[in-house]
Amino acid sequence: MKWGAIFGMSVLMVCIVLFQWPKLAQNQKKEKMAFLSLSFLGWALAILLIIYPDMVGPTEFIGGIFKPLGKLLEK
Repeated sequence: MKWGAIFGMSVLMVCIVLFQWPKLAQNQKKEKMAFLSLSFLGWALAILLIIYPDMVGPTEFIGGIFKPLGKLLEK
């Protein structure tokens, strides 16, 4: 079941990239690299959430990192 979801997410990401790529101008190299980087990051996060559905969200992750810092600053 997970392989089907991973395959579906990959196909969806390829379709999005193929649809949006021609809309970027030919000489926009930085924009194209940013688009590909963000697309890959989104795809990787989606795959991780498919494989590990109980993974903590970004809010809980940031809270876990900065909570000790907040306690330190309260003193």
